[in-house]
Amino acid sequence: MATQTVRPLNAKRATPWHRQTWFELLQFSALVLFLTLVIVRGAQSMNYQWKWEKMPRFLYRVIDGEFIWGPLMKGLFVTLEIAAFAGILGLVIGLLTAILRLSRSPVGNALTWCYIEVIRNTPILVQMLIMYFIIAAVMGISRQWAGILCLALYEGAFAAEIIRGAIVSVRKGQWEAGKSLGFSTANLYRDIVLPQAVPLMLPPLGGVLVNLVKHSAVVSVIAVFDLTTQARTAVSDTFMAFEIWLTTAAIYLVVTITLSLGVAWLERRYKVS
Repeated sequence: MATQTVRPLNAKRATPWHRQTWFELLQFSALVLFLTLVIVRGAQSMNYQWKWEKMPRFLYRVIDGEFIWGPLMKGLFVTLEIAAFAGILGLVIGLLTAILRLSRSPVGNALTWCYIEVIRNTPILVQMLIMYFIIAAVMGISRQWAGILCLALYEGAFAAEIIRGAIVSVRKGQWEAGKSLGFSTANLYRDIVLPQAVPLMLPPLGGVLVNLVKHSAVVSVIAVFDLTTQARTAVSDTFMAFEIWLTTAAIYLVVTITLSLGVAWLERRYKVS
């Protein structure tokens, strides 16, 4: 006689993924509708005259058959360039800082502790101004690279703690096995520890990268022509505050959601069993 599997009474039934997706889409749609109503009511109370028909030229133009990007799109490309360089440098800084914090060097531990505490407990705006007006001026660094280095150092401090936590989570037996096989410290990290730590650090590092795109707007204070700077210039020239800032927010939202989806795919690809 065939046996029948009995499910415990207190076991939770998993929610089908399609139901969960539809529920999340419904929540998102309700939030968008609520914000739209708030914005429309606010504009009506100010007697604001909408000028959406003028927005396309801030995104693109076609002149004599030639396609030309508008100022907002040019600013977006600068923002993506800054975020890409800052993200790569931030991950490298975070990895090196995490390894130094886990080392037996008292000097390395002291330096990395000071770096992390100073960066995490001071506003990024202040750091950006110090980087540009003091450090970059003394070292002759361009304003764009001053912004990239400031963002890399800022995000690197958060990435360092994430990476350190993931490395510490690797079971002690893995370290001991590698050492017993004669692995050097570098080979131990490369071949045994980091491959197991990467899946653990992916979700929080994804959040750091998404925040990096949003934090990149701070480079506007040093006149780097990123998306936020271009939006501010367009608003001051046209007084189309609602249209331009809403479009700018939508562009940031598309970029961050795309990054989040990419990170989610990587999480599934390298999911810890």
